[in-house]
Amino acid sequence: MTAKTALITGTSRPAGLGYAVARQLTELGHHVVLTARELARAESLAERLRQDGYPATALRLDLTERASMDAAAEYLTGTFGRLDVLINNASDVPDFRTLSALEADMDAVRSAIEVDALGPWALVQSMLPLLRAAPAARIVNVSSLSAQQIATGLDLGASLRSPAHSMGKYLLDVLTTVLAKAFADTPILVNAVDPGDTATHPERGDDDNDRPAAESARGIVWAATLGADGPTGGLFRDGEPVR
Repeated sequence: MTAKTALITGTSRPAGLGYAVARQLTELGHHVVLTARELARAESLAERLRQDGYPATALRLDLTERASMDAAAEYLTGTFGRLDVLINNASDVPDFRTLSALEADMDAVRSAIEVDALGPWALVQSMLPLLRAAPAARIVNVSSLSAQQIATGLDLGASLRSPAHSMGKYLLDVLTTVLAKAFADTPILVNAVDPGDTATHPERGDDDNDRPAAESARGIVWAATLGADGPTGGLFRDGEPVR
């Protein structure tokens, strides 16, 4: 098999960032594996790509269920034998209306940490043999500007806007650094990408200044297709370092 294989988590909505990334990677010659908690949603998007002539597969994958991760890895092993790109795009529903750590819902915090940080960590473990089987795999963790409130003290007009979401993404950034060091003696590069404010929820009412998902996806695709001399362990937005 010559085509590169890319697995993207959290691809369940036509307007979502994951689907925009998947489409751009297929246009670059990747066979994309779209995953979601509900298989039917991922399959619907994969079918859209196939109808346009692009290779796409859908799998059920739940970042709170290790068994589903191992099952996905087993399928990829039997079908492709390797994984060239792993994009951790799935995220818990952000707690946008919470503006202080003192008001944080601890159930929401636990869920965010599990989906945004522990899930991607476990998924890398499940996919490890496949990543190592690729000539030069790339791991991209989709972060958020919200995490910078914790990392740098960025002022978003609240003591901690979306505390659960912010903590989950902050820990994902930390995980990025940890994994990059773990893969230091390999050709595998690991980076986090902040996609910026993106219009992915028209049903919820996106802000006027939110940019299209296809525009934000370019920075993720950039990190997924880095050359051998590319960076690792960093946080980027549109190909430029955030810190």
